Amino acid sequence: MTQAHIEVRDLTMAYGSTLIQRDLDFTIGRGDIFIIMGGSGCGKSTLMKHMIGLLTPARGEILFNGEAMWECDFAYRQSMVKKFGITYQSGALISSMTLAENIALPLETYTDLTPSDIRDVIALKLALVGLAEFGEYYPSEISGGMRKRAALARAIALDPEVLFFDEPSAGLDPVSARLLDDLILQLRDSLGATVVMVTHELASIFAIGTNSVFLDPETKTMIAQGDPNQLLADCNDPKVQMFLRRGELLEEA
Repeated sequence: MTQAHIEVRDLTMAYGSTLIQRDLDFTIGRGDIFIIMGGSGCGKSTLMKHMIGLLTPARGEILFNGEAMWECDFAYRQSMVKKFGITYQSGALISSMTLAENIALPLETYTDLTPSDIRDVIALKLALVGLAEFGEYYPSEISGGMRKRAALARAIALDPEVLFFDEPSAGLDPVSARLLDDLILQLRDSLGATVVMVTHELASIFAIGTNSVFLDPETKTMIAQGDPNQLLADCNDPKVQMFLRRGELLEEA
């Protein structure tokens, strides 16, 4: 049986009096590539922000390695968060810094490594994402796909246990998106990491997803969980089927 890495228990998310999602209950196994999916405005990115400790639950708890994140004091919760690597939809690289300087930032902030050791780590991480010769380039000097990979290199700088992605393939052509999926698989395997990904891209969902949760914006709760390919085959909920088969529906129209 797969060991639980992250557990979401009876989670309700809200902004003030505005309910976003309620009664979320699921487990992410160690080594999963876990997809958070659902229609626009259902709270996918909000769920990710709760899972990385940026937002406090209205109710419920998130457990990391069996420890309740919001029952811990701030310092201990921060030590948990340091085990996460995060990439945002835009990449969020600092435009005034080179790729090498972007990757150095978490290393300089959270470790006691010497400048020489930091340079070695930067070289390794850039090589892992196929950007070995681009450390002195600025984000504006490289393509969108390369910026995504550079953001990934920064996210893995501290060898995280969990990698979080918010729409990693957004804005990429199909070939670049597939290459990024392949890279995510390779990094999951080489780092032994768990991956949590917000995405609406069906190609990525079916190609690399091993587990998932489907959030419904109307009922404001989860209506399906499991391997996306299994949900496609077995889930009877029409909303889930419409989401997962929308490519077929567009072709028929």
